[in-house]
Amino acid sequence: MQRVFVLDKNKEPLMPCNPARARQLLKSGKAAVFRCYPFTIILKDREGGETQPVQVKIDPGSKTTGIAVVAEFKCGLYCVWAVKLTHRGQQIRDAILSRRQLRRGRRTRKLRYRPARFDNRKRSSGWLAPSLMSRVYNIETWVKRLMHYVPVTYLALELVKFDIQSMVNPEISGIDYQQGELWGYEVREYLLEKFGRKCVYCGAKDVPLEIEHIVPKSRGGSNRVSNLTLACHTCNQKKGNQTADEFGHPHVQKLAKAPFKDASAVNVTRWKLHQTLQNFCLPIEIGTGGRTKYNRAIQNYPKTHWLDAVCVGESGQLVFVSPNHQSLAIKAVGRGNRQMTKPDKYGFPRATRQRKKVYFGFQTGDMAKAMVTSGKKEGIYVGKVTVRASGRFNITTTTDTIQGINNRFFKTIHKSDGYNYMKGERALLPMPKGMDSRA
Repeated sequence: MQRVFVLDKNKEPLMPCNPARARQLLKSGKAAVFRCYPFTIILKDREGGETQPVQVKIDPGSKTTGIAVVAEFKCGLYCVWAVKLTHRGQQIRDAILSRRQLRRGRRTRKLRYRPARFDNRKRSSGWLAPSLMSRVYNIETWVKRLMHYVPVTYLALELVKFDIQSMVNPEISGIDYQQGELWGYEVREYLLEKFGRKCVYCGAKDVPLEIEHIVPKSRGGSNRVSNLTLACHTCNQKKGNQTADEFGHPHVQKLAKAPFKDASAVNVTRWKLHQTLQNFCLPIEIGTGGRTKYNRAIQNYPKTHWLDAVCVGESGQLVFVSPNHQSLAIKAVGRGNRQMTKPDKYGFPRATRQRKKVYFGFQTGDMAKAMVTSGKKEGIYVGKVTVRASGRFNITTTTDTIQGINNRFFKTIHKSDGYNYMKGERALLPMPKGMDSRA
């Protein structure tokens, strides 16, 4: 299970504690809730304390990043907290594209004069698109937050996949390089990521997969990666000498030629992320994708983002994860927008933004609890608030949206901070031999 973060009375981080211990402290009045996400308590009468080494491990991804907090106890390394962080890079890209199209449309229709400014624009060295930088900023934000709640001593980051074949023989090239150890390993990993680790013909998962040719070599097909896919043994034998189109799966060819943009996004941002983490002035352990996969395999952990983060680096070879550990799922949603006017589908202004964001102590996006004591809407509701200047708010729960509740019934649970929070998946792991579940 997730540990609870603990602060002393001076708001200095202490070692995370068991949820049962946190309940005792809260019930006895020795502690108070400091923050709900991540759940943190603050001690009222304690100052300082002994701490153990704590490492924040990061497995960056294009759409989702895994982050784990691993503490070093007497019994070994123990995962005390983990999160699956979902980025919003694609949403940012779509928003910028829409804005660009609207502006270009206004210029070409000559609705108003606006001279081109392309010659005046300069980009700083190392510039990355906002949709890519958002991934770096999200990770930076959460590392910074964790350093406020946990005594972090060093970081671990999965950065690159080493080219083992070229390291053994730097001068290797041509067919020896393409069909050496690198060929078998890199190509298979590429195909597993691209086709979702399942058979492209029957969709079977968790079965042995074989690399097969979309257009068979006997029909003129090549060994190019764009002509390779993954299939289970049964489908591979049944397909025989047919092309994927003839076998009844014309979409496979389209999938094979699709760009692998998720991998490109990770490759572009990895060094920027490494540079950003160096600003925290903490030792950084660098891991590779091959090392992460090896650590996960020998510990028999399933493929998830946060368990990949646990296994990053050499220190990830033996990290105990509670069999029923439930991670936290966080999704980046942004903090609203700064548009002065909202355009219609033609790009013309249709509404102006509100002058204020906060009404009666609440703003849209806050998590709150509404306890309505009478009337048709009587009940207790927990969810996200949508504020109105009139003072009658809407609240969106997991199942419904209740409208027009007076602000006096609301109590803030968590202030809007640009992220949505929910319970993540459970580990559901077998208990490893020789490991104590109590750290």
